[in-house]
Amino acid sequence: MKIVCVGGGPAGLYLGILARLRSRGRAEVVVAERNAPGTASGFAVTLGEDILDELYRTDPEGAPAIRAAAHVWDSQVVEVAGRTVHLGGRYGYSIGRARLLEVLARRAQQVGVDLRFETAVAPDGDLTADPLTADADVVVGADGVNSAIRAHRAEAFGARVSHGENRYVWFGTSKPFRPFTFAFERTDAGWIWFHAYPAADCLSTCIVECTPETWTGLGLDTMAPDDAMRMLEKIFARTLGGHSLIAPPGMGSSPWLQFREVRTMSWRDGNVVLAGDAAHTTHFAIGSGTVLAVADSIALAEELFPGDGHEPGVLPALAAYDARRRARMLPIQDMARRSMEWFETVPRRLDAADPVDFAWSLLDRRGDQGRLHRRLHDVTQVDPVREVRRRLTTARRVRRAVGRGEIAPAQAPGELLQG
Repeated sequence: MKIVCVGGGPAGLYLGILARLRSRGRAEVVVAERNAPGTASGFAVTLGEDILDELYRTDPEGAPAIRAAAHVWDSQVVEVAGRTVHLGGRYGYSIGRARLLEVLARRAQQVGVDLRFETAVAPDGDLTADPLTADADVVVGADGVNSAIRAHRAEAFGARVSHGENRYVWFGTSKPFRPFTFAFERTDAGWIWFHAYPAADCLSTCIVECTPETWTGLGLDTMAPDDAMRMLEKIFARTLGGHSLIAPPGMGSSPWLQFREVRTMSWRDGNVVLAGDAAHTTHFAIGSGTVLAVADSIALAEELFPGDGHEPGVLPALAAYDARRRARMLPIQDMARRSMEWFETVPRRLDAADPVDFAWSLLDRRGDQGRLHRRLHDVTQVDPVREVRRRLTTARRVRRAVGRGEIAPAQAPGELLQG
């Protein structure tokens, strides 16, 4: 079987890795990436426990390199005009996007994936005219939110693209944030905020967001990018503590974006299948883009190569993948949309609530918290209670690491395993 992955992001690379592993080297896999090695958009991405469990389950030899390159953030805080509110029991992992791609590319080469950088495949989306894909048994469109493959077969995939209202831009910052931080500041033109989290190399990601009214009111719609960064450094000086913002790679004359929600009625058309942002997007506020792309790759590899002694054939496998992942994505995209819409109403929420209530609303923006969680949120603002909760959370994290084989029980601190 010949598989060609168009796009060398996490979806394409991990599909290549698993296809080689699950086929026991029988599958010929080509991953074609139009950019040069080491090219990555953005700064760090976030991971959770569930995807780490899946990485260790599906590729136990390769997973430790990803975990070693990831950074743990062990708390979350919400800063509202200088007042700090703690979100207890929250933690996660972050990894520089360039570093993640480097680790995945190295593993892909180890297992025999044919990586072809600086290779544009069917830039107009016509796969039958490109020699690389013309004879492929499976073509995976993992070419991102601007997918040419999806656009060329728009009717077959039933793609719908809608836009969020807010404006945002991905920056880096030289401040090594320890907790995942939401910082909200009031300006003469209205509220503006950022989401910031650390990476293993101490370069933090900082996503600045605001309503279109604040964006135009501050003049950010016409301001030169460098001038905008200097203004934002002053607005967020309290939280940045004198550290600078860092421009995103390839920042043009207008780095500000509107979120694009991609939904597709089908992820397959014949032997062509979509994965990652080409098939779906979720608002950055839930931090699931990379996780969902990797989950797509796992599901697709498992359907193509079930490992039970037979292969179902390409078309049945792609149909099973399509049904499995689209069903899973529907509630996730609905949840992500609720999160996006919550951030679009931040100004009126901030004007109507005190910081503790506002932080609770942020925590429950997807509607997945209960009454007990609200009580825990209130008592978490007390230092001794917060410390107890932090230790319990750390113990839970250690147990998960032991369970997936990341660390041996003997390596885990005894008091944490008992916690």
